[in-house]
Amino acid sequence: MLAVVQRVSRAAVIIDGRTVGSIDKGLLVLVCAVKGDGEKDVEYLAKKISQLRIFEDESGKMNRSVSEAGGKLLVVSQFTLAAQTRKGNRPSFDNAEAPGRAQELYEAFVGRLRATGIPVETGIFAAMMSLSLVNEGPVTVPVDSRDASCSAGAAWGMPGA
Repeated sequence: MLAVVQRVSRAAVIIDGRTVGSIDKGLLVLVCAVKGDGEKDVEYLAKKISQLRIFEDESGKMNRSVSEAGGKLLVVSQFTLAAQTRKGNRPSFDNAEAPGRAQELYEAFVGRLRATGIPVETGIFAAMMSLSLVNEGPVTVPVDSRDASCSAGAAWGMPGA
């Protein structure tokens, strides 16, 4: 699974002019299931993101997790993270998991995050959503479940991965 994690002072998901999920201080997590993902990917991603130390401590160092900082999570499905752009100018989304399986993995991921006790808000899977956010820092971190078993960037299609 792929995720882009942004440290935010606020973020919201709007669908048809209605806010369906919003947080103040916390993390906006854009997440994508790619072909071949399974339970281990869900577990890895949820653990890594819930424990990611990207909030400042009293010394100004990024040394606190979202829960230690008293933050929340806003999780939004985004299949476009699986885009491949090596060939031509139109992105290919062939690496994205099929919608039914992707939704299962997304819901399992959200469930794992909720099990940590961190408050979690979400968008609506496969809906056309508008996001509003204020990125703090800015701090934006990509997370790939394949980092647990192979070189970083494999699913991102990076050279040498």
